[in-house]
Amino acid sequence: MGRLKQLAPVLTRLPPRIGFLEPKSAAEASRDRDAGLAYRRWYKTARWQRLRWSVLVRDLFTCGMCRRLEADTSKLVADHKVPHRGSEALFWDDGNLWCLCKGCHDSEKQRQEARLSR
Repeated sequence: MGRLKQLAPVLTRLPPRIGFLEPKSAAEASRDRDAGLAYRRWYKTARWQRLRWSVLVRDLFTCGMCRRLEADTSKLVADHKVPHRGSEALFWDDGNLWCLCKGCHDSEKQRQEARLSR
């Protein structure tokens, strides 16, 4: 009886069938959010930019929470006091907007809204 030849490992030559998901970039994540919510397009309009600027000027570039004056307007947010949740009337109402610094908007304001939505 002859000897059995050793078979070469087959598994090392097979291509992987399961891929790995690459993490999304911030731009891709933003595009996905924009596609899911129609009102997100409103933030990209010239009308919104004019309204945002008028709110920053009206509030003298001062955060409504921490009362800090911020000269760099890229660090300021025109925030909705009452969440609009897609309501066009609330979204465009300048009485519903106030100036917040990015730090207050991204931390304290988000915590408050999370508590309200429970």
